[in-house]
Amino acid sequence: MITAIIIGIFVGFFSGFLGIGGGTILVPVLLFLGFGFKEAVGISVTQMMMSSIYGSYLNYKKGLLKIKNGLSLAVGGAIGAALSGLIVKYTSKDILGAIFLTLVFIAIIRFFVTVKEPHDEPPIDNKKLFFIGLFVGAIAISVGVGGAILITPILVGFLKYKLKTTVSLSLFFVVFSSVSGFISQSLAGHINYLEGFSIGIASLIGTYFGVKLYHKVDTKIHKKILLAWYIFIFFAMIYKLYFQGN
Repeated sequence: MITAIIIGIFVGFFSGFLGIGGGTILVPVLLFLGFGFKEAVGISVTQMMMSSIYGSYLNYKKGLLKIKNGLSLAVGGAIGAALSGLIVKYTSKDILGAIFLTLVFIAIIRFFVTVKEPHDEPPIDNKKLFFIGLFVGAIAISVGVGGAILITPILVGFLKYKLKTTVSLSLFFVVFSSVSGFISQSLAGHINYLEGFSIGIASLIGTYFGVKLYHKVDTKIHKKILLAWYIFIFFAMIYKLYFQGN
């Protein structure tokens, strides 16, 4: 229990400081502590569900969450995430690990690709958003990450939405997909409830202090730290999944 609380505070702090989903921090940490990949995914989804509900509530109070615009993306994400229990159950840890690495690699590439903010934003296309949510929900939740890591480049790079709109849509998406993923993973028997909820609650405390530090750090320095983190995770995960013990 004490270890779970320490992990939660650590993950929450760096999640808040780096401004990224806890899954890209929590899954690697749990793997290096000896958890299996599928168990780590289950714990990560639990933490993600708790933090996304809390974070979305705060954003709703600030007026950053547009429920009407995000509903089609969120419903698609929920349906996709509902498949995650089966995907995790019947997919090898090597393939799941490869998907996780691909998502981290996409995050690294985004640092070197500049997309201009569009002057005229296209209208919300609910059909496209539904199918995007369906795809991302199934893939991202199955490896224990929130999905914003894919949602953002798709909506900004391909649909030409503004970043502010994209952030609002992805926040709502993560709530629906993480709750649905939690239910799906629970039915598949992949959730460690005690450690999952202990880490989840503790992560909310850590996030508070992480966000406070984030506002005190220069933007350029913060970007370099975030890039270094992703690169470190990418190679550490390759070592852990494919070389350690082989």
